Amino acid sequence: MSRPYAEVIGDPIAHSKSPVIHGYWLEKLGLEADYRKCHVTPGGLADYITSRRTDPEWRGCNITMPHKQAVIPFLDRLEIGAELVSAVNTVTRRHNGALIGTNTDVEGFLEPLRDELAREHYFRMARIIGTGGAARAIAAGLAEHGFTLVLAARNPEKARVLLDEIDPDGEHHVAPLDHFATPTNFAFDDREGCLDLIVNASPLGMEDQPPLAFDFSHAPPGSIVYDIVTHPLDTPLLQGARAEGMRTIDGHAMLIGQAAIAFERFFGQKPPREDGDEDLRRILAQ
Repeated sequence: MSRPYAEVIGDPIAHSKSPVIHGYWLEKLGLEADYRKCHVTPGGLADYITSRRTDPEWRGCNITMPHKQAVIPFLDRLEIGAELVSAVNTVTRRHNGALIGTNTDVEGFLEPLRDELAREHYFRMARIIGTGGAARAIAAGLAEHGFTLVLAARNPEKARVLLDEIDPDGEHHVAPLDHFATPTNFAFDDREGCLDLIVNASPLGMEDQPPLAFDFSHAPPGSIVYDIVTHPLDTPLLQGARAEGMRTIDGHAMLIGQAAIAFERFFGQKPPREDGDEDLRRILAQ
């Protein structure tokens, strides 16, 4: 007997933890539904969307690399957040059959920073590494919360275009990727009352990817270091930050946060998170 389902698509997809997260919540709530993973190549994306449009049990999908921007032409409408960052990580189908593109990465990324964002600061700056779909969402979310951004990329021109698209009136900066790799003798001012973030929004440091070279002389005292890589979870960047006495946020924070928003859209109920995701994190770490 068939039953409702959602899924995550990407190329590759074997590493995705989304089925574990959504499956855990479905079981806790006792919902008769499934969450799957589906390997979709760039050349197969159009056929995938066409086939799912006519599947009455399909509730939508999460989208990972490399489809977050490529999927847009196949959708009927984008919500404001996805339109702003020109990247989609969640697709749902309305009752009239329309496919709607959403970006839950922004809220998922910001979730563990809510306490800090609720405070007033003299100045907010984020040093972000990467220009992919997740980086676009992160940069847009932080710009909306008053951050001055420094975006580092292999292609600084691409970084400038990204910043001009998401916040054309902002006074943001770009840098080559190796800018943060070599030491600096810059003397940071008194950072009390400021909020500084270091964000790895790239695949660098992920298993089977090149390492991320970052020299902590570029991190102001009291910085929060946030790495969205999930495999390995405890990246060299996070280890280095702890050695410097800095607060760290790992990739499961964003992964679980964005999944919670998508789960409610797919299945019509909020996921059970009363324990602060402790049990789920233990399962993900296995």
